[in-house]
Amino acid sequence: MKNVGEYKIDTFPISRIATIDIGIAGLKKHHIRALIELDVTEARKNIFEKRKLSQKISFNSWLIKCIGCAVEECKEIHGIRKGKRKVVIFDDIDIAIVIEREVQGKKVPLPYVIRKVNEKSISDIRNETRDAQNQSIEDNGDYILGEKKNDFLMKVYYSMPGLLRGLIWKNIIRNPFLIKENMGTVMVTSVGMVGRIRGWVIPVSVHPLCFAIGSIVKKPGVIDDKIEIREYIYITVLVDHDVIDGAPAVRALSKLTKLVESGFGLE
Repeated sequence: MKNVGEYKIDTFPISRIATIDIGIAGLKKHHIRALIELDVTEARKNIFEKRKLSQKISFNSWLIKCIGCAVEECKEIHGIRKGKRKVVIFDDIDIAIVIEREVQGKKVPLPYVIRKVNEKSISDIRNETRDAQNQSIEDNGDYILGEKKNDFLMKVYYSMPGLLRGLIWKNIIRNPFLIKENMGTVMVTSVGMVGRIRGWVIPVSVHPLCFAIGSIVKKPGVIDDKIEIREYIYITVLVDHDVIDGAPAVRALSKLTKLVESGFGLE
């Protein structure tokens, strides 16, 4: 071909296939979106002081704990439809996160599910996340961090044509128990921790509840009728409108706001 210039052809990581399939399935969900920004000034100060005292916590682990507590108080928000007339509401809050790892020479996001966040401390979540970040990855197509999956079935899945993989996902998202077992019920993706983004990111998810964490930025805020420079974090929230209406969803997000801006668990 003429006039194409220089180029290179990279290997497409096989783990991206599942990401594409999730994106296709997620577009069929009826999510309502909330774009919020929360004041994390005091929380960041407290976390910094605790880390100076060698306490094993991180901002991400604390934020995940806040999300888990908010969902626990309004469990309907992570409910999953079962058929036409039922909703399954789980007691355990299982939160899926994304951890960037190098696979076949490329950095790709890999899923990891933190089970029973509502029963774990901030330090527990931080340690579990660190272990997942350091987990060795074998080049065998099993690109799920944490819980071991069946290697043979994973290889079969990746070798299937898109139509068959789509049918598999169609059956999964219809079964609340398969969703809970394989993906958890809440998704948290911290895109703002990878690079600085001033604004909100709109994700696509198959989860009934999804949080896309953006960057932390400094901007003026009003505290006790005085203007101060504060630190705010941008968060996009997806809520399954088939399961919950706007009013209870707002109440749940209001609870999250109170937890985050009061520095929950950092006293």
